[in-house]
Amino acid sequence: MGRERASTIWRVKGATFGEVFAVREFRVLFGSFVLLVGGDSIKMLALSVLVYTRTGSPGLSAAAYMAGWLPFIVGGLFLLSLADRLAPRALMVAGELIRAVTCLLLAYAGLPVWAMLALVLVTGVFSPVFFAARAAMLPEVLPGDAFVLGRSMLNVASASAQVVGLAAGGAFLAFAGPAGALAVTAGLSVVAALVLRFGLPYRAARGGERRGAVRQTLRVNRRLLADGRVRGLLLAGWLPCVCLAGAEAMVVPYLGGQGQAGVVLAVAACGMAAGEFAVGRFAAPGLRERLSLPLAVLLGVPWLAFALSPGVAWAAVLAAIGAAGLSYQLGLQRRFVDAVPEEVRGQAFGLQSAGLMTGQAAGAAVVGVLGEVVAPGQAIALSGAAGVVVALSLARVLRPARLATGVQG
Repeated sequence: MGRERASTIWRVKGATFGEVFAVREFRVLFGSFVLLVGGDSIKMLALSVLVYTRTGSPGLSAAAYMAGWLPFIVGGLFLLSLADRLAPRALMVAGELIRAVTCLLLAYAGLPVWAMLALVLVTGVFSPVFFAARAAMLPEVLPGDAFVLGRSMLNVASASAQVVGLAAGGAFLAFAGPAGALAVTAGLSVVAALVLRFGLPYRAARGGERRGAVRQTLRVNRRLLADGRVRGLLLAGWLPCVCLAGAEAMVVPYLGGQGQAGVVLAVAACGMAAGEFAVGRFAAPGLRERLSLPLAVLLGVPWLAFALSPGVAWAAVLAAIGAAGLSYQLGLQRRFVDAVPEEVRGQAFGLQSAGLMTGQAAGAAVVGVLGEVVAPGQAIALSGAAGVVVALSLARVLRPARLATGVQG
């Protein structure tokens, strides 16, 4: 009764961050998520350094850094149904323990480089399932508008934990070497597993079907993408971010130095956090949904000014303003939860995450190729223009509408 009453109140007047963090299960999910993202940042940095130390190959080092993310598309296409067929707490704990064992093997098993990369690729295939289990549990823990604020805080935590994780990873590498840094990640994963196991109550799996995981994943993915409302919300969440990723990928070649680029990207992360906080804290649910379209347009507009070759200071300001536009996604979150059936919610969130990560990688690659033809500043401006065009073309989806709920069939 208490949760139903809270859901009704939050849907009308909106929740506050204090009310969200007052929910114990959310604090457990939040804390374990920070450990996960920070640990993964340390892991991929340490693996990249370890591979480079052994081989002296920049290409293999870069491949090692990206190896943890590449399997997302495979897991997203073929395994996501597991997120609804297995209990979420068990899935999340299993994910942390697999990560811990993987890090210890990388650090101390003396594996050849090809075996290390294969190990990361194979274990990474299941990462979308673990992420989906966490994402799908959030609206069960935080009903109504509180779910939107919870997603906002996880987004802010993700960006912050990546920055802190990379900084901490550099420190661990300096003092303990790659093996020591990987051992630290294993320790963080074990702590996260314990927090999840003893901090979350048992929840049964949502889906009841027991057909093959691959077949079921493909069937539900087709079902979700065939529904116009779900497909529109997925595209609205993916495409503007693809353009942003393309623009950010050109910041290093634009500034001609990684130090300056790091400053600009760090300021952009602060802009994203500020936008998420401001829209989540001060905009009521209805206003938040009405802001989705203008904020999505804002995501691309500042990057247009890079055609005028701004210096570092102005580049940082423009990047921060553009990244603040990422808060447009807050207006889509509640509508997405309402649009998908509860029994496939885990797979729906997994598809959302896998598509976003795949699209961002593709966007960065496309703009990287474009940067070989035109100046980096022009490539950034073109990414911004593409972002504006994409946002306007998705105006019908980005504007709030009271449509029928659910996927049919």
